Amino acid sequence: MKLYRKLSILLFLLIAFTAISCKKKYTPKPKAYYRIDFPAKEYQNWNSDFPYSFDLLSMAKIEKDASKGAEKYWLNIQYPDYRATIHLSYKTVDNNLEEYLEDSRKMAYKHSIVADAIAEQVYFNDTNKVYGMIYRIKGNAASSVQFIATDSTSHFLRGALYFREHPNQDSLAPVIQFIDKDIVRLMESLKWE
Repeated sequence: MKLYRKLSILLFLLIAFTAISCKKKYTPKPKAYYRIDFPAKEYQNWNSDFPYSFDLLSMAKIEKDASKGAEKYWLNIQYPDYRATIHLSYKTVDNNLEEYLEDSRKMAYKHSIVADAIAEQVYFNDTNKVYGMIYRIKGNAASSVQFIATDSTSHFLRGALYFREHPNQDSLAPVIQFIDKDIVRLMESLKWE
């Protein structure tokens, strides 16, 4: 009787395992993101009654910064298709360049809490007297690229790229790379008026 019971249990387990293993295996699908098509880049020179001018991607839109506390020469460069904005703030240098540089560095490094890394790229253009720094912030930070430009005597310009989306490095990476090239072009074409 004991042998019969053991064989019955063994047979039951064998049938149960066979029935369970016959089901189709489930494999989770990898996470996917929308494909983003980028237009060919065409630039135009943006020049106004501001103390600076630069080349701007033709699809980008310039708006005067209307936020509380905004100053006269502050701008927002909008990328409506990508829900992105480069916030530009301009200051006149009056023996306070060190203060502006340190404030900008602190603002970039505030993202170090969530950043995987922050890469700094020094920028020099002796012809146009533009000297600066580009901060590329890796990871799920609110601002992926920040930059500063100055002539070290009279002008100081700071920019920061923000998205109107929850920061997700994986899905935003192609757009960040696309706009990063525009930021480099802005720095290369920047002229003080």
